[in-house]
Amino acid sequence: MRHTFTEAALTAIAILSLAAAAPASSAAEDHSHHLQTAPQAQGGQTPGILHIKLPDTVLTDQNDKAVKFKAEMMAERMVVINFVYTTCTTVCPVQSALFADLQQRLGERSGRDVWLISVSVDPLRDTPLRLKEFAARFKAGPGWRFLTGSRLAVDEVLKSFDVYTPNFADHPAAVMVGNPRTGEWMRLFGFPSSEQIMDKMTELQAAGLRSARAN
Repeated sequence: MRHTFTEAALTAIAILSLAAAAPASSAAEDHSHHLQTAPQAQGGQTPGILHIKLPDTVLTDQNDKAVKFKAEMMAERMVVINFVYTTCTTVCPVQSALFADLQQRLGERSGRDVWLISVSVDPLRDTPLRLKEFAARFKAGPGWRFLTGSRLAVDEVLKSFDVYTPNFADHPAAVMVGNPRTGEWMRLFGFPSSEQIMDKMTELQAAGLRSARAN
């Protein structure tokens, strides 16, 4: 049976299409520019594997629970991360809808073998309560965590993934796929499909196995 996007994904993509077709009423309301901040948008990916040193800073999830970013969120699972803010009206809802589709495809693997993580780029406004409400819009399950924290702590995480920008609304539309066991990551820009993301997870797992055998 052919898989179809969730209703949330289709709705969000329709919203983005309308937003792109309509003239922006003001620069403050035009979020579409952060699609242009990364090369090879529209689901293309930067080739190759990245080695990223992650900070073990303390963040807070949508349930107001403090978590150590590296020690707790990166432990013994594949990880898929995107970067959002709750007042975004274009790119972030679409990426979140695509994560909802990925969550559906993963099924029982979500939270067991794979963490989905959405990190707020606007922690001053994105309180745990706001993130919980945002998560509910996309039917986020236990395997999908939304993280916020102090400006300093969040900036540490954003800088480690090379997605930090002084103006949070300019952040690149990026998805990070990682294997914390090996410290290897791959970056995709734009709106990668569930298939693309799962393919990258498979590539990273295979690379990890090859490295283990070699050692």
